[in-house]
Amino acid sequence: MASTRLGMLTPSSNTVLEPLTFSMLANQSDISAHFSRFRVLKISLEADSLDHFSNVPMLEAADLLADAKVQSICWNGTSSGWLGFEKDSALIAEIEARTGINACSSILAMNELLAKFNAKRICFITPYLSEVQQKILNNYRLKGYEIAAEKHLGEPSNFSFATYSEADILELCRAVANERPDAILIFCTNFRGAQLAPLIEEETGITVLDSVSTALWKSIQVAGGEPKTIRGWGRLFDV
Repeated sequence: MASTRLGMLTPSSNTVLEPLTFSMLANQSDISAHFSRFRVLKISLEADSLDHFSNVPMLEAADLLADAKVQSICWNGTSSGWLGFEKDSALIAEIEARTGINACSSILAMNELLAKFNAKRICFITPYLSEVQQKILNNYRLKGYEIAAEKHLGEPSNFSFATYSEADILELCRAVANERPDAILIFCTNFRGAQLAPLIEEETGITVLDSVSTALWKSIQVAGGEPKTIRGWGRLFDV
């Protein structure tokens, strides 16, 4: 049994974050990742979509992870990008109070890394609808960030996000890189972007923060481990 066990809350229709996380941990014999799902079918600003992100099912999923005696519980999703960052802060506090286990989230980890890299001009790559994208951009502007460029695909189905290829995402990243931002944010945990970070960083010199990668980085950290042991997945693991 691995001595460091990471728990991750996973949208039910996500088929990307688990295999990507396992790939990043392939050479980490002492770290294991464990997942608990709750229902998420679409991403929009409609009431039925927003209801997916009620804390109730997320806390129930966290309880199941606690049964595995994990050392961290991470919300491995991006919903606070459009719902507000305080939503993740409140969820983390509830998980910790309920389970006694250190908790974190992909997006609060991403924001922490933006500060570590002193990134102020940022670009977003997402599969989301325009209205969702605008919420995300506005929330980051309110935090003082300049949006140098953005690309989104106008897709509402969470399952469908995974059908876009690495080549599709690479093309989007190269397009926004022309604006020379401080960082490119691949902002969806059902998007195949994590493995592209080293290539894009080598080509452009621009830091890439992928939401699956930021979730793993922070999960290891709050579990008491060392994220720098992850190699070959981008410079974020070097900080």
